[in-house]
Amino acid sequence: MSTVSVREFSYNPSAMFARVERGESIEVTRHGSVIAVLLPGSGTLGRYASLVAKGVIRLKATTTSDLDRLPRYDVPPDVSPLDLLLADREADDR
Repeated sequence: MSTVSVREFSYNPSAMFARVERGESIEVTRHGSVIAVLLPGSGTLGRYASLVAKGVIRLKATTTSDLDRLPRYDVPPDVSPLDLLLADREADDR
């Protein structure tokens, strides 16, 4: 995940959004603190955008090809994605 300052973002937001459209994730910082995360809206990263936005997960610096190797889960609307993930991890530990 790339990091840019608010100032850098404000100089050319179109270029930042173009980078996101190509699959890059960008953290926007102010005085060293992350104030926003720009994630692709579809594809591999799009699956995790809502969890990142809620603060449930935090993505590590990685490439989209790394994320393509992550398991996929069919999550019913009434089930927490985190609960499914934790149950899967618990099953792997047995």
